[in-house]
Amino acid sequence: MTFYSTNNSANVVSLQEALFNSLPQDKGLYMPTSIPQLPDGFIDGITNQSLAEIAYKLTKLWLHDDLTPAQIEELVTYAFPFDTPLVELEAGRKYVLELFHGPSLAFKDVGARFMAGLMSIYSATQSREVHILVATSGDTGGAVAMGFHNVPGVRVSILYPKGRVSQLQEKQLTTLGGNIHAFEVDGSFDDCQAMVKAAFLDNDLTKAFSLSSANSINIFRLIPQSFYYFRALAQLQADHAPAVFSTPSGNFGNLSAGVLAWRMGLPVQAFVAATNLNKVVPDYLSSGQYAPMASLATLSNAMDVGNPSNFVRLQRLFEEDFDQLSSLVSGVYFTDDQTVDEMIKLRDRYNYIACPHTAVGLLGLESYQQLHVDNCGIALATAHPAKFSPVVDTIFGHSVDVPERLAVLAQREKHAIAIPGTFAAFKESLLELA
Repeated sequence: MTFYSTNNSANVVSLQEALFNSLPQDKGLYMPTSIPQLPDGFIDGITNQSLAEIAYKLTKLWLHDDLTPAQIEELVTYAFPFDTPLVELEAGRKYVLELFHGPSLAFKDVGARFMAGLMSIYSATQSREVHILVATSGDTGGAVAMGFHNVPGVRVSILYPKGRVSQLQEKQLTTLGGNIHAFEVDGSFDDCQAMVKAAFLDNDLTKAFSLSSANSINIFRLIPQSFYYFRALAQLQADHAPAVFSTPSGNFGNLSAGVLAWRMGLPVQAFVAATNLNKVVPDYLSSGQYAPMASLATLSNAMDVGNPSNFVRLQRLFEEDFDQLSSLVSGVYFTDDQTVDEMIKLRDRYNYIACPHTAVGLLGLESYQQLHVDNCGIALATAHPAKFSPVVDTIFGHSVDVPERLAVLAQREKHAIAIPGTFAAFKESLLELA
């Protein structure tokens, strides 16, 4: 399989190049040169199959020229020892797809573990240790840290914004040790993301390290995230109404993955891009003008992104056709007050405890369904609510149960390298690790 740069379609590279050198030198992002199409009967054939079973079939469509069936089986078995169950809130009308049953309790586990498994298969062919750089607004860092912890031949450096991730999220980033290093940046997620991008274009760092990324800028984070959209439909009744997905959106990798599934042939009526006050894409969908902004801090902190990297991929998936994009994707945004009200309503009406990000997704679904009646709505539940304690605890007035694999982190000691929000400071600190 081959991939092209969004800044130069003639810049075509191999799977391994896109996997390990995730950012092209021309500052674009990699996209597949072709998108495999579902064979006849594929959707009917995955009814009630698990995430791992569906992932095996889809990975064969994507990577049959690059991996053997045995390698694909090894990859999906490692990546998906968990599933993504569909929870019914209103029969035939409103569902939540729970994506937080992996080790870090967030949807990022799906892409991070797939990418770690794929890198593990190819790591023996690399002449140098691979050094992965990751910017996180909350969940990505924990998923990458757990997915790559102690993977041979790989080192990971995670940048996160000081004071803008939850305490348990921070523990996931800073307590594993070993091949995992955390940088606490005095700045925003956008600052962290800019540093990672700058590092890939810096001659000194590219000479010192074999750099790669596990952010959604890496195409192999995005492709496996398309798998759980298929898993969602596999759990519905055969005669369900047309499907609508509402995706809590920050860096827009998750929504791009859904559109990628649609491009493969997944039957979808519409997507809802649900954001907090960082509403660059909803504004674009209503005006046609893309205007990045400085990110704003909100309760749904993992979505606090003012200049989403994957926006360019979203455009490419629609072949730069704004009318087609805006007709399939609706953009909506919500305040913290609306998010809190929704969390309380979900508890009181459905006995469902949602994190702030999931609440934004459900708000987006409800806004769509108010205008469109004949559909089956699925909101993506992106993280376990316990990851956002004490904010969630304060909203509900009581402690949310914390799964044991997360609770044990609270007692571990934090280890992080504190740096100002400048690339020069990060570069200096990173070179000290060489």
